[in-house]
Amino acid sequence: MKIEELKISVRVYDDARELPDDSRMLIEMAKEATENAWAPYSKFKVGVALLLGNGKIITGNNQENVAFPSGLCAERVALFYAGSQYPGIPVHKIALAAYADDKFVERNVYPCGDCRQVLLEHENRVNHPVEIIMYGTKEIKVLSSVRDLLPLPFMNDLTS
Repeated sequence: MKIEELKISVRVYDDARELPDDSRMLIEMAKEATENAWAPYSKFKVGVALLLGNGKIITGNNQENVAFPSGLCAERVALFYAGSQYPGIPVHKIALAAYADDKFVERNVYPCGDCRQVLLEHENRVNHPVEIIMYGTKEIKVLSSVRDLLPLPFMNDLTS
């Protein structure tokens, strides 16, 4: 037997002013996107903003449904829209923010497992890493690639 160790690097910022301008803008747009979330069941509103390789910015938010799990996470709402309108254009960055109990959450928001898999397939399909910016009021965490969120992904010959 042998043991393999998996390590990731996470950049942690205490202040958004330390981030590049486009990252700060994406965080603000993700925060704004929470306003249009439909989250009557969880009361947890998530917003995202994507920066595409062509300079376009796409926002999305979670859309819940009483017939769970028929709703959709903010990340997939935005990614699927981007894919349908701008096929083949890479996502360079995605920012996530969440709003609950009448305020933005202190802890960072991370994509769920389904969203990690969808993000990774996009990253592989367009052969370009997606930087992930996870906002929290106490700190902002940034990863350079979806592979840092999902180091042992499900893959097949079409997505590898």
